[in-house]
Amino acid sequence: MSSPTAAVLGEIGLPVPIRELAAKTWDVIVVGAGHNGLACAAYLAKAGQHVLVIESRTRVGGACTIEEPFPGVRMSPCAYLAGLLHPLVVEELELPRRGFEWTPAVNGLFVPFLDGSSVQLWDDDARCEAEIQRLAPDDVNGFNAMCDVIRRLRDALRPSGEDDLWIGDAPTREQIELLLGDDVEARAVLFEWSMAEMVEHYLRDERLQVAYLGQGVIGTNASPFDPGTASIRFHHASGRLGGMPGMWGYVRGGMGMVSFYFCDAAREAGATVVSGVPVAQILPGEGVVLEGGERIAARAVVSNADPRRTLTMLGGAADANWRKRIEAVPIEGCTVKLNVHLKELPNFTARPGTNQAHHYGQINAPLTKDEWKAGFAAAKRGELPEHLWCELYFQSVHDATVVPVGTQTMSVFAQYVPYTFAHGNWDERREEVRALAMKSLARFCSNIGDGGLDSAVIEAQVLGPPDIEEKVGLTGGHIFQGECLPQYMWANRLSARTPMQGMYLCGACTHPGGSVIGINGRNAAMAVLKDLGGK
Repeated sequence: MSSPTAAVLGEIGLPVPIRELAAKTWDVIVVGAGHNGLACAAYLAKAGQHVLVIESRTRVGGACTIEEPFPGVRMSPCAYLAGLLHPLVVEELELPRRGFEWTPAVNGLFVPFLDGSSVQLWDDDARCEAEIQRLAPDDVNGFNAMCDVIRRLRDALRPSGEDDLWIGDAPTREQIELLLGDDVEARAVLFEWSMAEMVEHYLRDERLQVAYLGQGVIGTNASPFDPGTASIRFHHASGRLGGMPGMWGYVRGGMGMVSFYFCDAAREAGATVVSGVPVAQILPGEGVVLEGGERIAARAVVSNADPRRTLTMLGGAADANWRKRIEAVPIEGCTVKLNVHLKELPNFTARPGTNQAHHYGQINAPLTKDEWKAGFAAAKRGELPEHLWCELYFQSVHDATVVPVGTQTMSVFAQYVPYTFAHGNWDERREEVRALAMKSLARFCSNIGDGGLDSAVIEAQVLGPPDIEEKVGLTGGHIFQGECLPQYMWANRLSARTPMQGMYLCGACTHPGGSVIGINGRNAAMAVLKDLGGK
Protein backbone atom coordinates (compact mmCIF):
# COMPACT_ATOMS: atom_id res chain seq x y z
CA MET A 1 0.00 0.00 0.00
CA SER A 2 1.46 3.37 -1.00
CA SER A 3 1.34 6.29 1.42
CA PRO A 4 -0.71 9.33 0.31
CA THR A 5 1.17 11.48 2.83
CA ALA A 6 4.57 10.30 1.60
CA ALA A 7 3.53 11.02 -1.98
CA VAL A 8 3.65 14.75 -1.14
CA LEU A 9 6.50 14.43 1.40
CA GLY A 10 4.09 15.44 4.14
CA GLU A 11 3.16 18.76 2.57
CA ILE A 12 -0.59 18.31 2.97
CA GLY A 13 -1.54 21.96 2.92
CA LEU A 14 -5.12 23.06 3.44
CA PRO A 15 -7.56 20.49 2.02
CA VAL A 16 -10.59 22.72 2.80
CA PRO A 17 -10.85 26.49 3.39
CA ILE A 18 -10.30 27.71 6.95
CA ARG A 19 -13.80 29.17 7.02
CA GLU A 20 -15.19 25.66 6.57
CA LEU A 21 -13.03 24.33 9.38
CA ALA A 22 -14.19 27.18 11.62
CA ALA A 23 -17.84 26.54 10.76
CA LYS A 24 -17.68 23.07 12.34
CA THR A 25 -17.58 22.09 15.98
CA TRP A 26 -14.95 19.44 16.54
CA ASP A 27 -14.66 16.94 19.33
CA VAL A 28 -10.87 17.29 19.52
CA ILE A 29 -8.29 19.62 18.01
CA VAL A 30 -4.70 18.37 18.02
CA VAL A 31 -2.20 21.23 17.84
CA GLY A 32 0.92 20.01 16.06
CA ALA A 33 1.36 17.16 13.59
CA GLY A 34 4.45 15.52 15.03
CA HIS A 35 4.40 11.74 15.14
CA ASN A 36 2.73 11.63 18.56
CA GLY A 37 0.08 14.16 17.56
CA LEU A 38 -0.74 12.15 14.45
CA ALA A 39 -0.86 8.90 16.41
CA CYS A 40 -3.18 10.54 18.96
CA ALA A 41 -5.44 11.79 16.18
CA ALA A 42 -5.56 8.34 14.58
CA TYR A 43 -6.71 6.70 17.81
CA LEU A 44 -9.31 9.40 18.48
CA ALA A 45 -10.70 9.23 14.96
CA LYS A 46 -10.83 5.43 15.05
CA ALA A 47 -12.94 5.78 18.21
CA GLY A 48 -15.45 7.95 16.34
CA GLN A 49 -14.33 11.40 17.42
CA HIS A 50 -14.39 14.32 14.98
CA VAL A 51 -10.72 15.32 14.97
CA LEU A 52 -8.84 18.24 13.44
CA VAL A 53 -5.02 18.28 13.41
CA ILE A 54 -3.44 21.70 12.85
CA GLU A 55 0.25 21.98 11.93
CA SER A 56 1.94 25.38 11.69
CA ARG A 57 4.71 24.22 9.34
CA THR A 58 4.08 23.23 5.74
CA ARG A 59 5.20 19.63 6.31
CA VAL A 60 3.81 17.19 8.88
CA GLY A 61 5.98 14.95 11.03
CA GLY A 62 7.72 17.47 13.29
CA ALA A 63 11.22 16.22 14.06
CA CYS A 64 10.38 12.88 12.42
CA THR A 65 9.73 13.77 8.79
CA ILE A 66 11.40 13.52 5.37
CA GLU A 67 12.98 16.32 3.37
CA GLU A 68 15.29 16.76 0.39
CA PRO A 69 18.26 18.66 1.83
CA PHE A 70 20.15 18.09 -1.45
CA PRO A 71 18.76 17.42 -4.95
CA GLY A 72 17.55 13.83 -5.21
CA VAL A 73 18.53 13.00 -1.62
CA ARG A 74 15.77 12.21 0.87
CA MET A 75 16.64 12.26 4.55
CA SER A 76 14.95 12.47 7.91
CA PRO A 77 16.69 15.57 9.28
CA CYS A 78 16.34 14.92 13.00
CA ALA A 79 15.32 11.26 13.50
CA TYR A 80 17.28 8.34 12.14
CA LEU A 81 16.51 4.87 13.51
CA ALA A 82 13.49 3.08 14.93
CA GLY A 83 13.91 1.20 18.17
CA LEU A 84 11.43 2.54 20.71
CA LEU A 85 8.49 2.67 18.31
CA HIS A 86 5.90 0.80 20.32
CA PRO A 87 4.76 -2.59 18.93
CA LEU A 88 1.22 -1.94 20.16
CA VAL A 89 0.99 1.22 18.07
CA VAL A 90 2.51 -0.54 15.06
CA GLU A 91 -0.15 -3.23 15.36
CA GLU A 92 -3.21 -1.12 16.20
CA LEU A 93 -2.55 1.53 13.54
CA GLU A 94 -1.74 -1.22 11.01
CA LEU A 95 1.61 0.14 9.95
CA PRO A 96 2.68 -2.99 8.03
CA ARG A 97 -0.47 -2.78 5.88
CA ARG A 98 0.42 0.84 5.14
CA GLY A 99 3.88 -0.11 3.91
CA PHE A 100 6.02 -0.03 7.07
CA GLU A 101 9.19 -2.08 6.69
CA TRP A 102 12.33 -1.93 8.76
CA THR A 103 15.74 -3.55 8.68
CA PRO A 104 17.09 -4.40 12.14
CA ALA A 105 20.65 -3.16 12.58
CA VAL A 106 21.89 -6.57 13.73
CA ASN A 107 25.49 -5.54 13.03
CA GLY A 108 25.28 -3.52 16.22
CA LEU A 109 27.62 -0.75 17.30
CA PHE A 110 31.10 -0.27 15.79
CA VAL A 111 33.63 1.84 17.69
CA PRO A 112 37.15 2.62 16.43
CA PHE A 113 39.76 3.87 18.89
CA LEU A 114 42.61 6.35 18.63
CA ASP A 115 45.22 3.61 19.10
CA GLY A 116 44.06 1.90 15.90
CA SER A 117 42.10 -0.87 17.59
CA SER A 118 38.31 -1.23 17.31
CA VAL A 119 35.34 -3.26 18.44
CA GLN A 120 32.10 -4.27 16.77
CA LEU A 121 29.42 -5.01 19.33
CA TRP A 122 27.18 -7.31 17.31
CA ASP A 123 23.62 -8.02 18.35
CA ASP A 124 24.52 -11.69 18.08
CA ASP A 125 25.85 -12.72 21.50
CA ALA A 126 28.51 -15.14 20.24
CA ARG A 127 29.96 -12.70 17.70
CA CYS A 128 29.89 -9.88 20.23
CA GLU A 129 31.66 -11.99 22.83
CA ALA A 130 34.34 -12.92 20.29
CA GLU A 131 34.99 -9.22 19.62
CA ILE A 132 35.34 -8.45 23.32
CA GLN A 133 37.55 -11.49 23.81
CA ARG A 134 39.87 -10.12 21.13
CA LEU A 135 39.91 -6.54 22.47
CA ALA A 136 39.60 -6.96 26.23
CA PRO A 137 39.46 -10.62 27.30
CA ASP A 138 39.21 -9.76 30.99
CA ASP A 139 35.96 -7.88 30.33
CA VAL A 140 33.88 -10.66 28.78
CA ASN A 141 32.10 -11.52 32.01
CA GLY A 142 31.67 -7.88 32.99
CA PHE A 143 30.23 -6.97 29.60
CA ASN A 144 27.74 -9.82 29.85
CA ALA A 145 26.76 -8.67 33.33
CA MET A 146 26.26 -5.10 32.05
CA CYS A 147 23.98 -6.36 29.30
CA ASP A 148 22.11 -8.55 31.78
CA VAL A 149 21.17 -5.67 34.09
CA ILE A 150 19.56 -3.92 31.11
CA ARG A 151 17.70 -7.13 30.28
CA ARG A 152 16.45 -7.45 33.86
CA LEU A 153 15.20 -3.87 33.83
CA ARG A 154 13.48 -4.37 30.48
CA ASP A 155 11.79 -7.57 31.63
CA ALA A 156 10.67 -6.06 34.92
CA LEU A 157 9.41 -2.70 33.67
CA ARG A 158 8.68 -3.23 29.99
CA PRO A 159 7.53 -6.82 29.45
CA SER A 160 5.72 -7.70 26.25
CA GLY A 161 2.00 -7.07 26.43
CA GLU A 162 -0.29 -4.94 28.56
CA ASP A 163 1.95 -4.87 31.65
CA ASP A 164 4.47 -2.58 29.91
CA LEU A 165 4.78 0.45 32.19
CA TRP A 166 4.98 2.77 29.19
CA ILE A 167 1.29 2.11 28.49
CA GLY A 168 -1.12 4.39 30.34
CA ASP A 169 -0.39 6.47 33.43
CA ALA A 170 3.17 6.61 34.73
CA PRO A 171 4.06 4.46 37.74
CA THR A 172 5.41 5.96 40.94
CA ARG A 173 8.95 5.25 42.11
CA GLU A 174 7.51 3.04 44.84
CA GLN A 175 5.70 0.92 42.26
CA ILE A 176 8.88 0.62 40.20
CA GLU A 177 10.99 -0.35 43.20
CA LEU A 178 8.45 -3.03 44.11
CA LEU A 179 8.90 -4.56 40.66
CA LEU A 180 12.68 -4.40 40.93
CA GLY A 181 12.70 -6.10 44.32
CA ASP A 182 16.21 -6.52 45.72
CA ASP A 183 17.99 -5.88 42.42
CA VAL A 184 20.40 -3.22 43.67
CA GLU A 185 22.22 -2.86 40.36
CA ALA A 186 19.01 -2.37 38.37
CA ARG A 187 17.89 0.32 40.79
CA ALA A 188 21.26 2.06 40.52
CA VAL A 189 21.09 2.09 36.70
CA LEU A 190 17.57 3.45 36.68
CA PHE A 191 17.88 6.13 39.36
CA GLU A 192 21.43 6.75 40.52
CA TRP A 193 24.50 5.88 38.47
CA SER A 194 26.20 8.10 35.97
CA MET A 195 27.07 6.37 32.71
CA ALA A 196 30.71 6.51 33.76
CA GLU A 197 29.89 4.75 37.02
CA MET A 198 27.99 2.08 35.12
CA VAL A 199 30.76 1.23 32.67
CA GLU A 200 33.44 1.42 35.36
CA HIS A 201 31.40 -0.92 37.58
CA TYR A 202 31.35 -3.64 34.93
CA LEU A 203 34.36 -3.03 32.66
CA ARG A 204 38.11 -2.60 33.16
CA ASP A 205 39.45 -1.78 29.70
CA GLU A 206 39.20 1.99 29.21
CA ARG A 207 38.58 1.62 25.48
CA LEU A 208 35.51 -0.48 26.12
CA GLN A 209 34.37 1.98 28.78
CA VAL A 210 34.58 5.02 26.48
CA ALA A 211 32.88 3.05 23.70
CA TYR A 212 29.70 3.20 25.75
CA LEU A 213 29.84 6.62 27.43
CA GLY A 214 27.86 8.31 24.67
CA GLN A 215 24.95 5.91 25.19
CA GLY A 216 24.24 7.65 28.49
CA VAL A 217 23.84 11.17 27.13
CA ILE A 218 21.94 10.83 23.84
CA GLY A 219 20.07 14.11 23.45
CA THR A 220 20.80 14.89 27.11
CA ASN A 221 22.43 18.11 28.26
CA ALA A 222 24.53 16.35 30.84
CA SER A 223 27.98 14.82 31.11
CA PRO A 224 28.33 11.02 31.22
CA PHE A 225 29.89 11.69 34.64
CA ASP A 226 26.65 13.22 35.94
CA PRO A 227 24.37 11.17 38.21
CA GLY A 228 21.40 9.56 36.48
CA THR A 229 22.85 9.35 32.99
CA ALA A 230 22.98 5.53 33.09
CA SER A 231 19.17 5.64 32.92
CA ILE A 232 19.44 7.13 29.43
CA ARG A 233 21.18 3.94 28.33
CA PHE A 234 18.30 1.86 29.65
CA HIS A 235 15.67 4.10 28.09
CA HIS A 236 17.15 3.62 24.63
CA ALA A 237 17.67 -0.12 25.10
CA SER A 238 14.18 -0.87 26.43
CA GLY A 239 12.29 -1.32 23.17
CA ARG A 240 10.81 -4.51 21.70
CA LEU A 241 10.14 -3.49 18.10
CA GLY A 242 9.61 -6.55 15.90
CA GLY A 243 9.86 -8.78 18.95
CA MET A 244 13.60 -8.02 19.16
CA PRO A 245 14.48 -6.64 22.62
CA GLY A 246 16.73 -3.60 22.53
CA MET A 247 17.03 -3.63 18.74
CA TRP A 248 17.23 -0.54 16.54
CA GLY A 249 16.86 -0.46 12.79
CA TYR A 250 16.34 1.44 9.57
CA VAL A 251 12.84 2.21 8.26
CA ARG A 252 12.45 1.86 4.52
CA GLY A 253 12.14 5.34 3.04
CA GLY A 254 13.50 7.01 6.18
CA MET A 255 12.22 7.58 9.72
CA GLY A 256 9.78 10.22 8.56
CA MET A 257 7.73 7.42 7.01
CA VAL A 258 6.56 6.55 10.53
CA SER A 259 4.89 9.96 10.85
CA PHE A 260 3.51 9.70 7.33
CA TYR A 261 1.94 6.31 8.12
CA PHE A 262 0.40 7.75 11.29
CA CYS A 263 -1.00 10.59 9.20
CA ASP A 264 -2.43 8.09 6.71
CA ALA A 265 -4.06 6.19 9.58
CA ALA A 266 -5.59 9.35 11.02
CA ARG A 267 -7.00 10.54 7.70
CA GLU A 268 -8.25 7.06 6.80
CA ALA A 269 -10.16 7.02 10.11
CA GLY A 270 -11.78 10.37 9.28
CA ALA A 271 -9.50 12.95 10.89
CA THR A 272 -8.81 16.19 9.01
CA VAL A 273 -5.13 17.18 8.91
CA VAL A 274 -4.00 20.63 7.75
CA SER A 275 -0.52 22.13 7.50
CA GLY A 276 0.81 25.65 7.15
CA VAL A 277 -1.78 26.96 9.63
CA PRO A 278 -0.27 28.44 12.84
CA VAL A 279 -2.28 28.43 16.06
CA ALA A 280 -2.02 31.61 18.11
CA GLN A 281 -4.04 30.71 21.19
CA ILE A 282 -5.39 27.62 22.94
CA LEU A 283 -8.66 27.96 24.82
CA PRO A 284 -8.94 24.89 27.10
CA GLY A 285 -12.21 23.06 26.60
CA GLU A 286 -13.27 25.58 23.95
CA GLY A 287 -10.92 25.30 20.98
CA VAL A 288 -8.19 27.42 19.38
CA VAL A 289 -7.66 30.80 17.75
CA LEU A 290 -5.54 30.85 14.60
CA GLU A 291 -2.95 33.51 13.82
CA GLY A 292 -5.39 34.90 11.27
CA GLY A 293 -7.93 35.47 14.05
CA GLU A 294 -10.28 32.62 13.15
CA ARG A 295 -11.72 30.70 16.07
CA ILE A 296 -12.29 26.94 15.79
CA ALA A 297 -14.37 25.27 18.49
CA ALA A 298 -13.71 21.89 20.09
CA ARG A 299 -14.58 20.08 23.31
CA ALA A 300 -10.94 19.25 23.93
CA VAL A 301 -7.53 20.41 22.75
CA VAL A 302 -4.44 18.17 22.69
CA SER A 303 -1.08 19.88 22.29
CA ASN A 304 1.74 18.05 20.53
CA ALA A 305 3.84 21.22 20.83
CA ASP A 306 6.56 21.26 23.47
CA PRO A 307 5.37 22.44 26.91
CA ARG A 308 7.01 25.88 26.70
CA ARG A 309 5.29 26.63 23.39
CA THR A 310 2.08 25.24 24.82
CA LEU A 311 2.37 27.68 27.72
CA THR A 312 2.75 30.55 25.27
CA MET A 313 -0.40 29.52 23.41
CA LEU A 314 -2.32 29.11 26.67
CA GLY A 315 -1.29 32.49 28.04
CA GLY A 316 -3.23 33.36 31.18
CA ALA A 317 -5.33 30.20 30.92
CA ALA A 318 -2.43 28.06 32.17
CA ASP A 319 -2.62 26.87 35.76
CA ALA A 320 0.02 28.70 37.79
CA ASN A 321 1.50 25.66 39.54
CA TRP A 322 1.54 23.67 36.30
CA ARG A 323 3.37 26.54 34.64
CA LYS A 324 6.02 26.50 37.39
CA ARG A 325 6.47 22.76 36.98
CA ILE A 326 7.04 23.12 33.24
CA GLU A 327 9.44 26.01 33.65
CA ALA A 328 11.50 23.94 36.11
CA VAL A 329 12.35 21.31 33.45
CA PRO A 330 15.58 22.09 31.53
CA ILE A 331 14.94 22.35 27.81
CA GLU A 332 18.16 23.66 26.24
CA GLY A 333 19.59 21.32 23.62
CA CYS A 334 23.26 20.48 23.17
CA THR A 335 23.10 18.38 20.00
CA VAL A 336 24.20 19.23 16.47
CA LYS A 337 22.86 17.16 13.60
CA LEU A 338 24.57 16.87 10.24
CA ASN A 339 22.87 15.44 7.17
CA VAL A 340 25.62 14.48 4.76
CA HIS A 341 25.67 13.41 1.10
CA LEU A 342 28.67 11.19 0.35
CA LYS A 343 30.55 9.92 -2.69
CA GLU A 344 31.34 6.81 -0.69
CA LEU A 345 31.03 5.52 2.86
CA PRO A 346 33.66 6.48 5.45
CA ASN A 347 36.86 4.44 5.32
CA PHE A 348 37.85 3.66 8.92
CA THR A 349 41.56 3.16 9.34
CA ALA A 350 40.96 0.56 12.08
CA ARG A 351 38.96 -1.60 9.63
CA PRO A 352 39.58 -0.33 6.10
CA GLY A 353 37.00 -0.45 3.33
CA THR A 354 33.97 1.47 2.15
CA ASN A 355 31.41 -1.33 2.24
CA GLN A 356 32.07 -3.28 5.40
CA ALA A 357 29.94 -4.98 8.02
CA HIS A 358 30.21 -2.03 10.39
CA HIS A 359 28.55 0.32 7.90
CA TYR A 360 25.29 -1.64 8.30
CA GLY A 361 24.86 -0.92 12.01
CA GLN A 362 25.66 2.22 13.98
CA ILE A 363 29.10 3.77 14.44
CA ASN A 364 30.49 5.90 17.26
CA ALA A 365 33.47 8.22 17.00
CA PRO A 366 34.37 8.19 20.69
CA LEU A 367 36.00 10.67 23.03
CA THR A 368 38.47 10.01 25.81
CA LYS A 369 37.21 10.60 29.34
CA ASP A 370 39.13 13.86 29.54
CA GLU A 371 37.66 14.96 26.19
CA TRP A 372 34.14 14.21 27.44
CA LYS A 373 34.67 16.37 30.51
CA ALA A 374 36.35 19.20 28.61
CA GLY A 375 33.79 19.15 25.81
CA PHE A 376 30.82 19.40 28.14
CA ALA A 377 32.46 22.23 30.08
CA ALA A 378 33.27 24.10 26.86
CA ALA A 379 29.67 23.97 25.64
CA LYS A 380 28.45 25.21 29.02
CA ARG A 381 30.75 28.23 28.57
CA GLY A 382 29.30 28.90 25.13
CA GLU A 383 32.35 27.54 23.35
CA LEU A 384 33.05 24.68 20.96
CA PRO A 385 34.98 21.66 22.22
CA GLU A 386 38.18 20.41 20.61
CA HIS A 387 36.34 17.30 19.38
CA LEU A 388 32.73 16.13 19.14
CA TRP A 389 31.33 12.74 20.08
CA CYS A 390 29.59 11.52 16.92
CA GLU A 391 27.13 8.73 16.28
CA LEU A 392 26.73 7.82 12.60
CA TYR A 393 23.90 6.19 10.65
CA PHE A 394 23.82 5.16 7.00
CA GLN A 395 20.25 4.88 5.71
CA SER A 396 21.37 4.42 2.11
CA VAL A 397 23.17 1.10 2.69
CA HIS A 398 19.81 -0.44 3.57
CA ASP A 399 17.66 1.64 1.23
CA ALA A 400 19.21 2.83 -2.03
CA THR A 401 15.96 4.60 -3.02
CA VAL A 402 16.86 7.66 -0.92
CA VAL A 403 19.92 8.75 -2.94
CA PRO A 404 21.12 9.12 -6.53
CA VAL A 405 22.87 6.01 -7.84
CA GLY A 406 26.44 5.61 -6.62
CA THR A 407 26.16 7.92 -3.61
CA GLN A 408 25.40 7.48 0.08
CA THR A 409 23.85 9.30 3.02
CA MET A 410 25.37 9.79 6.45
CA SER A 411 23.43 11.15 9.40
CA VAL A 412 25.58 12.51 12.23
CA PHE A 413 24.28 12.98 15.77
CA ALA A 414 26.92 14.88 17.74
CA GLN A 415 27.51 16.49 21.14
CA TYR A 416 28.29 18.91 22.76
CA VAL A 417 27.57 22.28 21.23
CA PRO A 418 26.20 25.42 22.89
CA TYR A 419 22.72 26.73 22.19
CA THR A 420 24.14 30.25 22.46
CA PHE A 421 27.76 31.05 21.67
CA ALA A 422 29.75 33.27 24.02
CA HIS A 423 31.12 34.93 20.87
CA GLY A 424 29.23 35.05 17.58
CA ASN A 425 26.09 33.12 16.63
CA TRP A 426 25.13 29.99 14.75
CA ASP A 427 24.87 31.69 11.38
CA GLU A 428 28.39 33.05 11.79
CA ARG A 429 29.91 29.84 13.16
CA ARG A 430 27.99 27.12 11.31
CA GLU A 431 30.88 26.41 8.94
CA GLU A 432 33.22 26.13 11.91
CA VAL A 433 30.93 23.52 13.46
CA ARG A 434 30.82 21.58 10.20
CA ALA A 435 34.62 21.58 10.06
CA LEU A 436 34.80 20.48 13.70
CA ALA A 437 32.52 17.52 13.04
CA MET A 438 34.57 16.47 10.03
CA LYS A 439 37.80 16.86 12.02
CA SER A 440 36.33 14.69 14.77
CA LEU A 441 35.56 11.96 12.23
CA ALA A 442 38.87 12.36 10.40
CA ARG A 443 40.67 11.09 13.50
CA PHE A 444 39.26 7.68 12.55
CA CYS A 445 38.57 7.92 8.78
CA SER A 446 40.96 8.33 5.87
CA ASN A 447 38.40 9.80 3.46
CA ILE A 448 36.53 12.28 5.65
CA GLY A 449 38.39 15.56 5.36
CA ASP A 450 37.70 19.22 4.95
CA GLY A 451 36.47 19.19 1.37
CA GLY A 452 39.72 18.17 -0.33
CA LEU A 453 39.97 16.00 -3.42
CA ASP A 454 40.19 12.85 -1.30
CA SER A 455 37.13 13.71 0.80
CA ALA A 456 34.04 11.54 0.48
CA VAL A 457 31.82 14.48 1.43
CA ILE A 458 29.74 16.07 -1.32
CA GLU A 459 27.53 18.33 0.81
CA ALA A 460 26.64 18.69 4.48
CA GLN A 461 23.71 20.35 6.21
CA VAL A 462 24.40 21.51 9.79
CA LEU A 463 21.56 21.90 12.30
CA GLY A 464 22.47 23.32 15.70
CA PRO A 465 20.00 23.66 18.59
CA PRO A 466 18.58 27.02 17.36
CA ASP A 467 18.15 25.54 13.86
CA ILE A 468 16.25 22.57 15.29
CA GLU A 469 14.14 25.02 17.29
CA GLU A 470 13.34 27.05 14.19
CA LYS A 471 12.95 24.11 11.81
CA VAL A 472 10.69 21.84 13.84
CA GLY A 473 9.44 24.10 16.63
CA LEU A 474 11.25 22.49 19.58
CA THR A 475 12.08 25.09 22.23
CA GLY A 476 15.81 25.20 22.92
CA GLY A 477 16.37 22.70 20.14
CA HIS A 478 15.84 19.97 22.74
CA ILE A 479 14.84 16.87 20.79
CA PHE A 480 12.96 15.28 23.71
CA GLN A 481 10.88 18.34 24.72
CA GLY A 482 12.80 18.52 28.00
CA GLU A 483 15.39 16.49 29.88
CA CYS A 484 14.94 12.74 30.33
CA LEU A 485 17.11 12.26 33.42
CA PRO A 486 15.54 10.30 36.30
CA GLN A 487 14.24 13.35 38.13
CA TYR A 488 12.12 14.18 35.07
CA MET A 489 10.87 10.69 34.23
CA TRP A 490 8.15 8.23 35.18
CA ALA A 491 5.67 9.91 37.58
CA ASN A 492 7.83 13.05 37.52
CA ARG A 493 7.23 13.53 33.80
CA LEU A 494 4.23 15.50 32.61
CA SER A 495 1.07 13.49 32.12
CA ALA A 496 -1.37 13.70 29.24
CA ARG A 497 -3.97 15.32 31.48
CA THR A 498 -3.42 18.88 32.65
CA PRO A 499 -5.08 20.89 35.45
CA MET A 500 -7.09 22.75 32.79
CA GLN A 501 -10.28 20.91 31.90
CA GLY A 502 -10.40 19.95 28.25
CA MET A 503 -6.62 20.46 27.79
CA TYR A 504 -4.15 17.64 27.16
CA LEU A 505 -0.54 17.02 26.11
CA CYS A 506 0.70 14.20 23.86
CA GLY A 507 4.33 14.96 22.98
CA ALA A 508 7.70 13.67 24.19
CA CYS A 509 7.31 15.88 27.28
CA THR A 510 4.80 13.33 28.57
CA HIS A 511 5.32 9.82 29.92
CA PRO A 512 7.22 7.76 28.83
CA GLY A 513 9.54 10.42 27.36
CA GLY A 514 11.44 11.11 24.18
CA SER A 515 12.26 9.33 20.93
CA VAL A 516 9.95 8.12 18.16
CA ILE A 517 7.60 6.01 20.26
CA GLY A 518 3.96 6.77 19.42
CA ILE A 519 2.69 5.47 22.75
CA ASN A 520 2.67 9.05 24.12
CA GLY A 521 0.02 9.83 21.51
CA ARG A 522 -1.92 6.68 22.34
CA ASN A 523 -1.81 7.44 26.08
CA ALA A 524 -3.20 10.92 25.45
CA ALA A 525 -5.96 9.60 23.21
CA MET A 526 -7.04 7.08 25.85
CA ALA A 527 -7.19 9.86 28.47
CA VAL A 528 -9.29 12.07 26.18
CA LEU A 529 -11.67 9.24 25.32
CA LYS A 530 -12.13 8.35 28.98
CA ASP A 531 -12.87 11.96 29.91
CA LEU A 532 -15.13 12.82 26.96
CA GLY A 533 -17.02 9.54 26.96
CA GLY A 534 -18.19 7.65 23.90
CA LYS A 535 -19.89 9.11 20.90
